[in-house]
Amino acid sequence: MKALNRFFLLPLATLFMAGLLWTCSEDFLEVEPRGALGEAILSSEAGIEGALLGAYAQLGGRGNYFSGASNWANGSIQGGEANKGTNDGDFTDINEVVRYLLESTSRVPSDRWNGLFEGVARSNAALRLLSLSTDPLLTDADKARLEGEARFLRGHYYFQLKISFNQAPFLTPELSVEEQQVVVSSADIWDEIEADFRFGYENLPETLPEAGRANKWAAGAYLGKTLLYQEKWAEARTVLRDVVTNGQTTNGQPYGLLDNYADAFNAEFDNSRESVFAVQAAANSGTTNIANPDFVLNFPHNTGADGPGNCCGFFQPSFDLANSFRTSNGLPLLDNSYNSPANRLANDQGLEGNDPFTPDAGPVDPRLDHSVGRRGIPYLGWGPHPGFPFIRDQPYAGPYSPKKFVYYASQEGSLSDGTSWTRGYASMNYNIIRFADVLLMLAEAEIETDNLDAGRTLINQVRARAANPDGWIKNEDGSNAANYVIATYDMPFANKDAALTALYFERKLELSGEGHRFFDLRRWGIAKTELDRIIAHEQQFLPASYAGAVFTVPQDLFYPIPQRQIDIQGPDVLPQNPGY
Repeated sequence: MKALNRFFLLPLATLFMAGLLWTCSEDFLEVEPRGALGEAILSSEAGIEGALLGAYAQLGGRGNYFSGASNWANGSIQGGEANKGTNDGDFTDINEVVRYLLESTSRVPSDRWNGLFEGVARSNAALRLLSLSTDPLLTDADKARLEGEARFLRGHYYFQLKISFNQAPFLTPELSVEEQQVVVSSADIWDEIEADFRFGYENLPETLPEAGRANKWAAGAYLGKTLLYQEKWAEARTVLRDVVTNGQTTNGQPYGLLDNYADAFNAEFDNSRESVFAVQAAANSGTTNIANPDFVLNFPHNTGADGPGNCCGFFQPSFDLANSFRTSNGLPLLDNSYNSPANRLANDQGLEGNDPFTPDAGPVDPRLDHSVGRRGIPYLGWGPHPGFPFIRDQPYAGPYSPKKFVYYASQEGSLSDGTSWTRGYASMNYNIIRFADVLLMLAEAEIETDNLDAGRTLINQVRARAANPDGWIKNEDGSNAANYVIATYDMPFANKDAALTALYFERKLELSGEGHRFFDLRRWGIAKTELDRIIAHEQQFLPASYAGAVFTVPQDLFYPIPQRQIDIQGPDVLPQNPGY
């Protein structure tokens, strides 16, 4: 249309001459738009694949910072696993997340809404092109795969919208732009999400030639998760059992736990047998756009050559999370007594780097030192964590640094990218679903269907991997860096409540910092109790960081719908969530 508009603005004399030349034909009016590809071209196999790759590319939330799949702010900070970190004046939008003070005009929910709907739009674009395709080279199997991948991705984006906002208008490629603008938002979109994942589970190939694509088993795992969130325990158990028993990576390797826990967060083991579905990343490709943007702020601050990334000190683990790794006879303290003065970890809060400090000598789960950077413990080949020098504002955010999704010293310049404003662009994937998560989801479904021993076996499978001493953090002399003591649950659970308590805590330990915690607490119905407890505990040590923090129900169970969207659509089409 732009080309036609420009044509009709030509001088009248030129139009007159054109009329003389094309008196017998109007073909000259049919001008293809310049700089754009028509749907006839894009509906080829190559065009559909290109649209699909665009939908995959949005998984990392590029362009909308808080829409990335890692959910480090939306899931982990909201879930009490970490505070904002850094200092009070840096990226103040996240202060509202820590303190549960979000409003309908806040940046975090707006970024999340926009980024996730960008993913929906890209997924629907691929589905629309597929519906228009007459490419003779596309077989029925090709069409089923392409539709399965596009619907899987749409399912992912809507799953994230559902758990973040509870309601969203469900858009399909058949709707015109005008029709999309009046689709009434609904909280009842689980059926549509479930249908998208089920289509992928039933139609996607078991293996695919390229890593990073969704296969049958990734769709099955996400379907199982969707069923779990709806408390369809028996159905979830059936699907998740299939994934655990028969699932395999895109290259045909059976799913399984890596021998060492830390390797699940190491770029050298990307797309391993533990990776069910992951956001793909790469470094030193000529652009930082395909490195991992989600964690670029979450490296120790001002480390110079002595540490990774050099910026910016966000996402510091909470005292509550660190203390949670305390053990007694190898098992966690399920009564939350880990925060008591007798049990909580010794830490260097209030100490500068040259002040003497001795790391905690009590028994801890070895996953602590793969999840939390703490003074005196080796930090990914950069030497012992120095404490205060790695922390931007210790009185504000505490003594701990994040450790998952931080690159190793040996990977500087190879699996990290230093061509942009910070060296923090790294190439590790983020696993949206990893196999340990699947095992624990299946354990939950087993327990909820009264198969307590089956649930215990699955929990123990996860704990047994953590108990492998070959994967524990070591000092330079080869000795253990801390007093690591971990055991399995060798006695049957006393009852269902006891089994669920152990399961809930195991998810906290195994999946810490991976963006799951808040959504788990809410679906279990214990968000208010747990977050009130954590806020009260953290305020003792970090009063400025948690100033004014109050978790209010039902308001803080979901994000507010962005006010700008309501202004565009109208409150009848897009009503605000309760409490805002």
